Amino acid sequence: MDAAPRGLSTVNRAALNGSHIAPATEMPDIARHGVRDAAATLDWVGMSSIRRPLKIRDGQAVHDVQAQVQLYVDLDDADARGIHMSRLYLILDEHADTRPLSVPGLKLLLASLLESHRDLSGRAFVQFDFDYHLRRKALVSDNSGWNAYPASIKGTQVAGETQVELALGIFYSSTCPCSAALAQQLAQQRFEQDFGAGGTVRVEDVKAWLGTDDGLAGTPHSQRSIAKLLVKLRHTQEDFPFTDLIDRVEAALQTPVQTAVKREDEQEFARLNAANLMFCEDAGRRVKAALGADQRLVDFWVRVEHHESLHPHDAVAVFTKGAQDGYRPIP
Repeated sequence: MDAAPRGLSTVNRAALNGSHIAPATEMPDIARHGVRDAAATLDWVGMSSIRRPLKIRDGQAVHDVQAQVQLYVDLDDADARGIHMSRLYLILDEHADTRPLSVPGLKLLLASLLESHRDLSGRAFVQFDFDYHLRRKALVSDNSGWNAYPASIKGTQVAGETQVELALGIFYSSTCPCSAALAQQLAQQRFEQDFGAGGTVRVEDVKAWLGTDDGLAGTPHSQRSIAKLLVKLRHTQEDFPFTDLIDRVEAALQTPVQTAVKREDEQEFARLNAANLMFCEDAGRRVKAALGADQRLVDFWVRVEHHESLHPHDAVAVFTKGAQDGYRPIP
């Protein structure tokens, strides 16, 4: 065979000659090369939408979730082409497979990410997003079912300081106090219309009337609502208190959404809604009092949304704990 054309690599020349050579002992690492464009630092570089199973330490229990993960470090070396993406993934994989995620474990993960980029980075961030499933008992009957709470764990390490945050969505029902008052007025007017000319009214007649369509002159509007929480944990906290936070907020609001129900559960739900009429401001004050009493929380930010059935828009309340240099009370 004629000599190979000029410009072919040794590997291609060998291929033309039908021979085999061993692969190079060292593969090229383009990330080590200098930058091609103007040198500059970058705030965050990393990976997102990593899907993996995860075990989470919640009090004394370990909870299994299916998480989407984001991992980042900053690029603090202006002359470096890039970071080492695979190191981020492998460190996450090793930590998640070794032990359930706890607050100390999250801090160790952040430190490991920075150690793997000691010459490039000074900050690290990780976020886990998932649905947190809890089995919830019905209000009266023996039924139970699974409720899903949208949740996140966030960890940030900057200048040696680590911050651990939890985000959580808690659904509940809210019945409008104004609408309830207007419905009551309609019932009064209908009662006067049906019984006003009769003078004295027997209890049995009123009871029978209340059980008819005439006795239901109007119903107050209610809506599925959500309290969106972002909380910052104290450095001494060991676990992620998802279940306890959910229980605390649901107990304050009194009208959590239900799963499997029978008629007695639905009736009790109606009673609880009537006993807990709430504007978004009322719900916000209840949640603020409940979280304010929790000493595990350095700070919190909450957005309460009532997804109106009367209007095509939502009623919203936003508030924070009010900690110095804490969360800003912006929507």
